[in-house]
Amino acid sequence: MALNICLVQPEIPHNTGAIARTCGLTQTRLHLVRPLGFSTEDKYLKRAGLDYWHLVDISYYDDFSQVEERFKDSHIYLATTHGAKNYTTVQYEDEDVLVFGRETSGLSEEIHSRHPKNRIRIPMLKDYGRSLNLANSANIILYEALRQLNFPGLE
Repeated sequence: MALNICLVQPEIPHNTGAIARTCGLTQTRLHLVRPLGFSTEDKYLKRAGLDYWHLVDISYYDDFSQVEERFKDSHIYLATTHGAKNYTTVQYEDEDVLVFGRETSGLSEEIHSRHPKNRIRIPMLKDYGRSLNLANSANIILYEALRQLNFPGLE
């Protein structure tokens, strides 16, 4: 049993490193869609992931459509401030994909238009114009999905 986190064109290495660390410790697969805003050799990326990189099952893609094709039989949930559903109302299942966009601009309208019923959000102040940190958001939603699945393989 495994969940998946997909980061579409992430820009900040420490966020990706922190998410990779969480993925490694929860047996969650990490999927990165290029272009990345940093080199995978970046010292901040490596430092944020510490010595957990050997635990991370990581895949790279040139386009989000490759992720959609790979997970065509799974639910793909878009984490977005434009989501209508609260992330806790979703019934998560094995192989679901939690998708997060760029730190500065989120997910493209094209991606939004392909998954309009699967846009989820974390409640926060309305009309503030900003959102939670990417790594924090990924952790909040991932742990809700893991909780619903009774923390498979975790102690």
